[in-house]
Amino acid sequence: MNLPLFLARGVAKGGGQSISRTIIAIAVVAVAISMATMVLASALISGFKSEISVKIFGFWGHVHITEEKAANDIMLTAEYPISSQQDFYPSLEEIGPITYRDFENPFGDNTSELRTTQGGIRHIQQFILLPGIVSAFQEGERLASTEPLILKGIAPDFAWEDFGQYLIEGQRLEVVPDTTSREILISNSTAKRLRLGVGDRLDFVYFSGLREEKSRAFTVRGIYKTGLEEYDSKFALVDIKQLQGLLNWAPDQIGGFEVIVDDIDDLEAFSNYIHYDVLPQNLYADSIRNKLHELFNWLDIQDYNGIIILILVVLVAIINMMTALLILILERTNMIGTLKALGQDNWNIRKIFLYYAAFIVVVGLLLGNLIGLGLAWAQKTFGIVTLDEESYYLSVAPIKLEWITILGLNLGTFAVTLLFLVLPSYLVTKIDPVKAIRFK
Repeated sequence: MNLPLFLARGVAKGGGQSISRTIIAIAVVAVAISMATMVLASALISGFKSEISVKIFGFWGHVHITEEKAANDIMLTAEYPISSQQDFYPSLEEIGPITYRDFENPFGDNTSELRTTQGGIRHIQQFILLPGIVSAFQEGERLASTEPLILKGIAPDFAWEDFGQYLIEGQRLEVVPDTTSREILISNSTAKRLRLGVGDRLDFVYFSGLREEKSRAFTVRGIYKTGLEEYDSKFALVDIKQLQGLLNWAPDQIGGFEVIVDDIDDLEAFSNYIHYDVLPQNLYADSIRNKLHELFNWLDIQDYNGIIILILVVLVAIINMMTALLILILERTNMIGTLKALGQDNWNIRKIFLYYAAFIVVVGLLLGNLIGLGLAWAQKTFGIVTLDEESYYLSVAPIKLEWITILGLNLGTFAVTLLFLVLPSYLVTKIDPVKAIRFK
């Protein structure tokens, strides 16, 4: 029989003075609030990283394959075309998980760990980027405003399943091999600035290196909105053949390829694999993380914010539990003296209060999970908390529950809290049994 556990149950059922019950209730609430805060914080941070990453990759893909001279600036792809007739296209998307060496040592230590990617390559598609000037027409009259815009030429292989979710008005572009579409897909911000709608005319002017002016007239087929205003305001989608004509390129010449992988965690592994093991010498592969490192650095900072939040709320729970445990020990001074007189050692008596504290922590964790998961469900279902999309790239606070993370938070909080409670339990060793029995 586990005597300390049995006595802890009796102490828990026996209640106590009103002040101790109040302190215990405060401790339970503190643990519950801490756990609910951790659940919500982890869900929000995971949601932010997931939603923004999906938006970026839906527009750009994961890995870019370009001519080596355009490796540092993707806009240079309009000056250095590559052929679409490559040995890896489109067979590259048939590649499944790969095994790679994780070089933690920058000098290539051969003892580095071998790892396998979670997934493979899902898709590869062609693209061309061409900057120019656009002006709008309405009812046959040119509007006074003009502005710069970058046209992204897409081919029939474009992954609409990734980008189509951002279409808010109109329809997708019909890009087929045999004909050249004269339609364009613009962002919601561009449509507002130029006062355009579906079916309106948009003129695009491109200036070549010889200052030769070339223009195309497009009809707005659809309007999209990713929420990434920095990119929405700069880009529009057109048939890739239109840009090949403006650049006087052959039908097999493109700016590059975009590669989409199954799992974002495999991004760097596949970027290196494609660059070193697949591509010919004149081509270069680079991950979108390297090209948009400022945005990804902002996402990485959210992890540090999350860690700070977790540390602070756990400290609050620990301080409240230590206070509650000290009060419980002082309240049970007479019982401690009696147990010592009956031959119980200090450690067994301390375990009684540690078991009692564990009961309190478990109740607090269960209540906190209930509150945190309930609020997370409400936010995910109803979108109660809204955001400034221009500042946060999202209109609604995103929620992504990762059950392994939540389980880790529960186990970690329970273990760390009990570990810190060992210190105040030393008060038991300072209680003299003779004086304690006489204590009223």
